[in-house]
Amino acid sequence: MIFPTGLPSMGPVGNDLREAGWRVNWVAIWVTCKLAGLTALALLCIGLPIAYWLSFSRWRWKFLVESVVALPLVLPPTVLGFYILIAIGPHSPFGRLYTNVVGHPLPFTFEGLLLASILYSLPFAVQPFAAAFDQVDRRVIEASWTLGVSKLKTFFKLIVPLSTAGLVTGAVLSFAHTMGEFGVVLMIGGNLEGSTRTVSIDIYDEVQALNYVGAAQTALFLLVVSYAVLLGVYALNRNVWAAWPRK
Repeated sequence: MIFPTGLPSMGPVGNDLREAGWRVNWVAIWVTCKLAGLTALALLCIGLPIAYWLSFSRWRWKFLVESVVALPLVLPPTVLGFYILIAIGPHSPFGRLYTNVVGHPLPFTFEGLLLASILYSLPFAVQPFAAAFDQVDRRVIEASWTLGVSKLKTFFKLIVPLSTAGLVTGAVLSFAHTMGEFGVVLMIGGNLEGSTRTVSIDIYDEVQALNYVGAAQTALFLLVVSYAVLLGVYALNRNVWAAWPRK
């Protein structure tokens, strides 16, 4: 890839970018994509029942659960990563149990990073899911129950098809959010090549090493992917592929 000549304001960095070829850390990209894909898939399985309960439950104190789910939105990633590290560390009950069963500690492994990513991206999946469930007409759901259809069958045959746009939005947003993680990844996964070294960590390391060429190319890749994800979400919500798209 040849960068445009309009980079003189960057000085030596611009010269390096113009002279460099396309060199990115494909191992880090693969680890990031695998992490984001597994996180989105896990959140589909975990987030759906949580969102269903939040949407249909009449428990008076359910706002306590809503606050816990939304906590990663306002909590600094390093703080959240620190508490997750303590919770899954070898000195915690869960950490000791995992170490005894598997044979190695959970922190600084891909599995630990995946667990942390699921917790960190939870609100990005649950909130769109719950909002989509809230848009389903309750009269249709109650009519299904009145006709003798079980709640489980009503959920999969009626609620999920009517909430497809919101479910896809939540899955895509959780995927994109995981791709850009930095603080939680650094606290839980560290920087192990081929295991926990993600794109964001790779960019940080390249900048620290004054390798602006590698950082710029990897950052450009992340920018393109992020924009494509957002473009797809907005296009889906506006139904642009339909014969009469919504304005």
